[in-house]
Amino acid sequence: MIHHIIVKWNDKVDKQDLSQKVKELFANAVNVSGVNKVEIKDNVTPRDNRYDIMIAIHMNSDALCTWDNSELHKKWKAEYGNMIEKKCIFDCE
Repeated sequence: MIHHIIVKWNDKVDKQDLSQKVKELFANAVNVSGVNKVEIKDNVTPRDNRYDIMIAIHMNSDALCTWDNSELHKKWKAEYGNMIEKKCIFDCE
């Protein structure tokens, strides 16, 4: 399964700085049981109707609960949640 987190940052943040910090945070995601790979892509079209960053977490289908309860996921939500204007979560094969 691929668990996508697609984020639009709010207007008060430095998007480039946040992108680097998110990449550093998620570099350790493969240490979460069942997570196999992480891809992070920045948006290349700077328009108001675009999201800013996409995090694609490749994981075993049964690893979503483990991911949700991981310290990394909790840190992501606690440290970055207030900087997010909108987000979309999408899971696929």
